Amino acid sequence: MDSLTLMNSLWVMLGAILVIFMQAGFILLEAGSTRMKNAGHIAGKTVFTFGIASIVFWAVGYGFIFGKNGNFFVGMSDFFYSGYEIDGLSLSTSVFFVFQLAFAGVSLAIAFAGFAERAKLSVYLIFSVLFTALVYPVVAHWIWGGGWLSEHGKQDFAGSTVVHLTGAMAALAATILLKPRIGKYNKDGSVNNIYGHNQVYTALGVLILWIGWFGFNAGSTITVEDGFFGFVALNTNLAAGAGAVSALIISWIAGGKADIPTMLNGALAGLVAITASCAFVDTWAAVVIGLIAGILVYFSMKFFDKVKIDDPIYCLSVHGVAGVWGTLSTGFFATPELATIGNPGLFYGGGFTQLGIQALGVFTSGLYAFVVSFVILAVMKKLLNGLRVTEEEEMIGLDLSEHGVYGYPEAFESKEQKLGS
Repeated sequence: MDSLTLMNSLWVMLGAILVIFMQAGFILLEAGSTRMKNAGHIAGKTVFTFGIASIVFWAVGYGFIFGKNGNFFVGMSDFFYSGYEIDGLSLSTSVFFVFQLAFAGVSLAIAFAGFAERAKLSVYLIFSVLFTALVYPVVAHWIWGGGWLSEHGKQDFAGSTVVHLTGAMAALAATILLKPRIGKYNKDGSVNNIYGHNQVYTALGVLILWIGWFGFNAGSTITVEDGFFGFVALNTNLAAGAGAVSALIISWIAGGKADIPTMLNGALAGLVAITASCAFVDTWAAVVIGLIAGILVYFSMKFFDKVKIDDPIYCLSVHGVAGVWGTLSTGFFATPELATIGNPGLFYGGGFTQLGIQALGVFTSGLYAFVVSFVILAVMKKLLNGLRVTEEEEMIGLDLSEHGVYGYPEAFESKEQKLGS
């Protein structure tokens, strides 16, 4: 292994570690944004389902994405990957495998935001297998694995569509089939806010995700040559900051108070949006992309509540709407110098060509992820006698009903137990 290959491998391995560490961010974000009685369940199922995704991705996921001799949908080689080297990469293939596995795990974690506080544990188990085998790899193959969208020049550097929109569409299917949490909406259509139990956890989760995104985006350069990863990291950070600022300001103007959860979601929306375009746009455009994402996420959150889609972690707004905007943004802002894939954007003389390709990718990928996830969950609903825990189990919390112990046992002990009687 020559020195450049070694350095590339070390860099991408660091990126993989950062992306896997994002699972810790998802634990804190989801647990903090929901109620205390479900916190232990959320933390445990995140680790459990990442384990499942790892095994399924090793068995078939990687091969479906990057395998050779494929068909319209997927590749058809490199199943049960054994660690051997594959020609054509400037780094260790084993490192590349771990890096791609981390991305699949993030998309699954995004999907599960739509299941929060009401799905059975068995649903998480089965859906982890089927999403990692049948949903995520297909979209990833189309765009990253040499599939038909990549042949059209679809631009998605690190996954606004592949990772975020795919996960969000699965979450949308789940929210529709699971229906809203008990007490979320009144008969007259008004909304009851169900507040998360720990805003500090939520903020810390967002910050961990923000840091992990440097592995997500900058790590996707795959190489240290020319130090281009620094430019990608700069664009990533600028968009996140812009999203946080615009979301806070719009919530302040529209609601009269500077809403912290909206600001945190704005930061994530900026990160999601820049994920597709971070290597294709100038720094000023990264700021604009983040600013728009922060505004979009605020109005999107209001919209989904208005149509009675209960999205506890605002996954559909942060990963879905911002994922769509981020994917489309390269069709406007991609520069001739940076558009190493596809064409320059509309504002740089490229016309509507790239914007049309981006829109095609959003529509087909989002539709596939939603339809297949919906069908999987609908079949599971029949076979499992429902996707959702009973009303009684939901009321007492999934910590106790699914696992037999609370994540915060002292908070739920009786007075007599606390006194030691």
